[in-house]
Amino acid sequence: MQATGKRYWIETLGCPKNQVDSDKLVGTLLADGMNEADSAEGADLVVVNTCAFIEAARQESIDTILALSDRRKAGARLVVTGCMAERYGDELAEALPEVEQVSGFGVPVTLGRRDDRSVPLLDLLNLPRPPSRAPWAYVKIAEGCDRACGFCAIPSFRGPQRSRLEVDILAEVEALAAKEIVLVAQDLASYGRDLDRAGAIVKLVEAVAARVERTRLLYLYPSDLSDALIDAILATGVPYFDLSLQHVSKPLLRRMRRWGDGPRFLARINAIRVREPDAAFRSNFIVGYPGETEEDHDQLIAFVEAARLDWCGFFAYSKEEGTHAASLDGGVADGLVRDRMAELTERQDAITAGRRDALLGRDIDVLVDESGVGRTFREAPEIDGIVRIPDSLAPGTFWSMRVTGAEGPDLDATLR
Repeated sequence: MQATGKRYWIETLGCPKNQVDSDKLVGTLLADGMNEADSAEGADLVVVNTCAFIEAARQESIDTILALSDRRKAGARLVVTGCMAERYGDELAEALPEVEQVSGFGVPVTLGRRDDRSVPLLDLLNLPRPPSRAPWAYVKIAEGCDRACGFCAIPSFRGPQRSRLEVDILAEVEALAAKEIVLVAQDLASYGRDLDRAGAIVKLVEAVAARVERTRLLYLYPSDLSDALIDAILATGVPYFDLSLQHVSKPLLRRMRRWGDGPRFLARINAIRVREPDAAFRSNFIVGYPGETEEDHDQLIAFVEAARLDWCGFFAYSKEEGTHAASLDGGVADGLVRDRMAELTERQDAITAGRRDALLGRDIDVLVDESGVGRTFREAPEIDGIVRIPDSLAPGTFWSMRVTGAEGPDLDATLR
C-alpha cells in the first residue's frame, strides 16, 4: 500500500468503451489507497487513456499527453495507456521522453517505474469499479473483435473477442447502482459467441433489464440484429437501435469487407418501426472510403433521406496502417470528401431537427442526469441531444413531462 495518500488524475479520450476502462483503473487505484485529485496539476499520478481509432484521435491523444506533461507538478508521474499504448507502445515510449510509463491495459498502474512496455495479455474486464457518479453507466460486456472490416485496426491491438461471464456482468451492474445501464463492446450483438452460448446477448439484455429501469445497447452489427434481439430490446422499454452500418452501397460495403446494403438496412428499420413506431435510430457512416464513387455517394444521400434516422454521424475515411483498406486504390480527394460530408451533414441535421420538432406537445418520460438536463429513451448519454428541464428536479429521478420546445438536437420540457 505504498501509494496511500497519493492522488491521481485520469484523462479519458475516445469512445464510451474507453470510459469503462478508465473506471476500472479508478477502482484499482482506489483499492491501492490513492485518492482522486481535483485537477491534473494536483496529482501525483497523471494517466492519459488514449484513443487510436483514426488519425485525428491519435493527434488529440498526443496533444493531450504533451499538455498534461506541461501542467503536472514537479515529481508527478505521467502514464499513457489505452489504444495508442497498445498499438504503438514502443514508438510512443521512444517519441515521448516526458512519459514515465507506456502500458496497455491489464498492467497495474503504480507510482513505481515499469520498464516492460509490452502489450499485456490480461484485460480490465472484471476489475472492480466504483459506483456510478451519474444516474447512468456504461458496462463493457466483451473485449476485442473477430471481424475483419477493411478500415478498422482494432482487432490488431485489442485482439479477438473475449466475452465476459454473465454473472460477472450482472454483479457489476448491481454494484454501479445506476438507473440506466448502457451495454457496450466492439461487437455487441456477438456477445457470447466465443463461449459457444447461443442467444447469449438476448439472455443478458433480459437479465440486465430485470435489474435496472433502463437498458440501452450501443454498436449493433446489422447482420446480427435478429428478431429475438429486437424483441428483447423492445421489451426493455428503450426502443433505441444503434446500428453500425458504415455505408449503403453494396459494392463499397464489400470493399469494406462488410455485410448488407441500403435496401436490406432500410427494410429492417421499417420493420422495427412497424412494431414500435416511436423507435429511435442512430448510425454512423464513413465518407471517402477508397473507391467511393458519385453513385455510391448518391445512394447514401438517398438512404439518409429515406431512413430518417434520429441521429447520424459522418466521418472522413482515415487510412490506418495494417488494414485491408490501406492497400486499396481509388482514393478520394480530401476536398471532395469534405464536400460530401457537408452535403450529408446538412441533410441529416434537417432530419434530426424535424424529428425533434415532431415531439412538440408530446408527453415523455425523462431521467434527470444533472440539474436542468435530462434524457428520454431516444437520447444516449454523451452522444445524442438532451432535454432541458427545470433545475429543481433531482438527478437520478424519473418524471413525466411535456415537450414545449425544440431547438436542433435538443428539447425543452416542463412537468405536466
